[in-house]
Amino acid sequence: MEKITKNLLKGLYRPPKDSHKGQNGKLTIVGGSRLFHGASLWALKTASRIVDMVFYATVPENEELTKKLKSEIYDFIFIPRGKVEDYVEQSDAILIGPGLVRGSKKYTGTGETGEETKRLTKRLLDKFPKKKWVIDAGSLQVMDVGWLKRLENVVITPHLKEFRELFKPKTKNQKPKTQIKNLKTKEQFNNRTIEQWNNMLLDKAKECGITIVLKGPTDIICSTRRCLVNKTGNEGMTKGGTGDVLAGLIAALACKNKLLLAAAAGTYINGLAGDRLYKRVGPYFNASDLCDEIPKVMKKLMEF
Repeated sequence: MEKITKNLLKGLYRPPKDSHKGQNGKLTIVGGSRLFHGASLWALKTASRIVDMVFYATVPENEELTKKLKSEIYDFIFIPRGKVEDYVEQSDAILIGPGLVRGSKKYTGTGETGEETKRLTKRLLDKFPKKKWVIDAGSLQVMDVGWLKRLENVVITPHLKEFRELFKPKTKNQKPKTQIKNLKTKEQFNNRTIEQWNNMLLDKAKECGITIVLKGPTDIICSTRRCLVNKTGNEGMTKGGTGDVLAGLIAALACKNKLLLAAAAGTYINGLAGDRLYKRVGPYFNASDLCDEIPKVMKKLMEF
């Protein structure tokens, strides 16, 4: 399997010297809830450093937090959930899921439910099937795999458990089409080789017409034709929020790049930022530190 190196980044879009505002990417982020505040904000903070404009649709409780962020980052617009379709229409890519809830009212304790996330996600995916989508976290955990087959340009970013839950048979009488049938226990699932994962992910990517970023100690990124492996990253990146940083990074890069390149480059850059932090402070860094390190890594890598 091909390993991602910095040479891959030579193909990334670079803002032209004579470009003006709006030409270098517009991204909509749909995320956040009364239960999970930080997730979508990490994605927002990361993406705002890369694209020209980020439209941010969240719950009213997060509005005060985003106002505070205005003093730290620039070029994002807070939009009410009810107006999100207007901004999706004009965006180059959409990230949906970071911080959206899953589960029952008893689980959330805020009155929010996974059913609300499911309805919101399905409505937007059904209305804009030709848009570039990055589907993460809450949306990924409540959706039906069949929805993916109706989309033209989509990246999903599951960790192992999310991948298993998304693709496993939903009824006892449903026969699995691939090696998912052999993943009866967590141990069997986690102990598969990189080559076995390559075959499984490629099969699922072809079946659904998608790009998959399987997050783990070694990240595997597969489109319908090609798989790449990412070796950057370290144990400090097990902290909550680092996956949201990655989702925001991939979505921002997707605005002006092909999806496999955005997914592979984003995963590599995110891990490399973690490795640079590790050299300075060991595993003792968090998602906010990662957000701040990514622009420095990108500057160095893009200079070649």
